[in-house]
Amino acid sequence: MNNTAPRSGRVVAVTGAGSGIGRATARAFAAQGARVIAIGRRDEPLKETAAGDDRITPLPADITAESEPERITRTVLERCGRLDVLVNNAGIVRSGTLGTLTPEDVTAQLATNLVAPVLLAQAALPLLETSGGVIVNVSTSVGQRAWPGNSVYAATKTALELLTRSWAVELAPHGIRVVAVAPGAIDTPIGDHQGLTPEQRSAVRRWQVAHTPMGRIGRPEEVAWAITQLTASDASFVTGVVLPVDGGAVVA
Repeated sequence: MNNTAPRSGRVVAVTGAGSGIGRATARAFAAQGARVIAIGRRDEPLKETAAGDDRITPLPADITAESEPERITRTVLERCGRLDVLVNNAGIVRSGTLGTLTPEDVTAQLATNLVAPVLLAQAALPLLETSGGVIVNVSTSVGQRAWPGNSVYAATKTALELLTRSWAVELAPHGIRVVAVAPGAIDTPIGDHQGLTPEQRSAVRRWQVAHTPMGRIGRPEEVAWAITQLTASDASFVTGVVLPVDGGAVVA
């Protein structure tokens, strides 16, 4: 089935919508007239995302909890009656080399960045098949190279890209498209969540700018634009693609 719902009539679920790329994406879809279910761990940031826009509905949820994928999709169906776009954006970073990573560092990143998107997409499959929907996975362009100190994070995102290509083939007969965006250095609070000191964050930013041909840090809204464009009806023949949004970092 092809999704014929206009942008103003679509229902979009966005994980990690409490800040950064997720917040910008939720607001971008709402600005197009879509109803947005903004999913995240904490209620207050979700309320900030939704502030002043009744098209955005906060849904606090821990996407790594066993029963949450089913609860999320059930809630979307009850509140909106359909689902057209699922954006798997939530992700966490736990830096460390092979010799310093703890078991919790590894399992937490796998649970949030890889297992949760699989199980949420699986739970949403019947709704997406009905609407002829789109799954968007948010990866990272840096994951296409060696990334010492962040290898597990990069590995989870690289795996998400393979899932994108595989699902695109599996789900095409069901009318579902699957795409991904791979952001580079974007101005988000992920460094704060990572527990970096101000000095460490500054050092990371300097390195990122030095390795970005466009010579600057990207904005969450620039990634959100790419996501909305890839999910538009005009992109109906686009599937299995991983689009870098990184100022040229991946090709430098």
